[in-house]
Amino acid sequence: FGTMAVATVNLRAVTSLVGIARLFAVVLSCIAFSLVASTGFFKDAYGTWCMFTWCLCFAVTLLVLLLELLELYPKLPLSWDDFTSAFSMLAALMVFTTSVVFPSTFISSPCTSSMCARQAVATTASCLCFLAYAIEVGLTRAKPGDISSFLSTVPGLLKVFEAYVACLIFALLEIHDLKPGLQWCIAVYSICFIITLLIIIFTIGRCLSYMPCPLEKMLVGYNALALAMYITATILWPLYSFQNKNRPDPCGRECWNKCLGVTFLTIFNLIAYLVDLVYSTRMVFIRTR
Repeated sequence: FGTMAVATVNLRAVTSLVGIARLFAVVLSCIAFSLVASTGFFKDAYGTWCMFTWCLCFAVTLLVLLLELLELYPKLPLSWDDFTSAFSMLAALMVFTTSVVFPSTFISSPCTSSMCARQAVATTASCLCFLAYAIEVGLTRAKPGDISSFLSTVPGLLKVFEAYVACLIFALLEIHDLKPGLQWCIAVYSICFIITLLIIIFTIGRCLSYMPCPLEKMLVGYNALALAMYITATILWPLYSFQNKNRPDPCGRECWNKCLGVTFLTIFNLIAYLVDLVYSTRMVFIRTR
């Protein structure tokens, strides 16, 4: 007699703490984009970004839940733990940004109309969605000494943070008539972003084992180099961006705010690469007993 294939259902995918956090993220992101879509008031660049964030997080998290519920993820040619850790960190960062951008852009004060009330509820759902993803990151983070899933460790999560902050920097850059010092800063942002993104992709795709040199020491060397490069960018960007510019003229208020935003984001990434270097060094050179 032939054997009949039986679908396997893993209920722990939705009953564990991580599964419950993902279910909340799916529901809350769905509430957020549904309420905003019902207003029809989201068609500029900021509104499109917010809708894209909520829809992406809803779709990918729902797919993750289904793949774990039906136990189909082992058949995928990728490191599942690295993928889910990286995405939960990315989703937390994206939803956090959206939870700040959306109300500051679309909600007016006082909030009296029905459309404004829906936007306020959508903002609340977005904030709770960020909390759900933050809880998932905390629950799936690797314990000290466990490096079986690199992107769930502190250095791995910082890699996702560094790449995301670089994307925000690119979104604020206005490239025209740049001085050599600013051109160097853009080169720093671009080089570090590309290498960090490749590390994330190669980790998820299980390709790092093919590297010809010791991976851990290579990462320490890269973090040290990226830190040195970001130190120069932290000094040169504000030095050349605000040179001979008084707020708001002649740069303009929006231009000034973008330069200031890039300055703070550069500092954030500088701190991230510093912490990344410290943790990576401890993982490589200070062995846990």
